[in-house]
Amino acid sequence: MGVSRTKAWEYAEGILDIPKRRVPVTLRHGKSGMVVLHQGRVMTRCYNSRVGRVAARYVAEALGVELPRMGESVEAAVSTGVLFRAISISSLDLRKAATHPILARMLEEAQFQRG
Repeated sequence: MGVSRTKAWEYAEGILDIPKRRVPVTLRHGKSGMVVLHQGRVMTRCYNSRVGRVAARYVAEALGVELPRMGESVEAAVSTGVLFRAISISSLDLRKAATHPILARMLEEAQFQRG
């Protein structure tokens, strides 16, 4: 059984509570969707749905990496600020037009913070 988004967020909050320059994360793309892992634990997930696949691409963009192919993983080391934005993007309901300016702002801030 997988980890729920609620449990993943609880774990992520613990990481995000302490600002850090570099947090190692892994993006893993599997049959059920894409997950962001830290030390093997799920921080967020984007399900394998039309909206989830779009969100997964934006999460990868926020982290400054390419979305890995199905069955593959990619590593990144980002600040907690960038990580917060990536996790927040995964929670947006991209079907609603009102979230698009928020998405654009989060991507802009993540790019700025990555340098």
